[in-house]
Amino acid sequence: KTDFINFISDQEWKSIEPVSSWFGPSSFLMSSMSALFQLSMWIRHCHGYLTENVGIPVWGSYAVFALATLFSGLILGLVSEALETDGLM
Repeated sequence: KTDFINFISDQEWKSIEPVSSWFGPSSFLMSSMSALFQLSMWIRHCHGYLTENVGIPVWGSYAVFALATLFSGLILGLVSEALETDGLM
């Protein structure tokens, strides 16, 4: 507590370089990072639900997520290709 008070009263905070806007909490980069962490927590929650409540074995849960990843990649690839052939991209 004393160090913090001295930090403020001695104005040591003025010698610290400010964080660039690229790494600020409201920047696109940090918002995207936050969304990835939230997605990982949601996936962890779903894995726990599948293994504990539904009774799927751990390898079965991994298989579900692997198939979901493959199918989402397939759908995104097809949409991307469809937009490209229509001249929209």
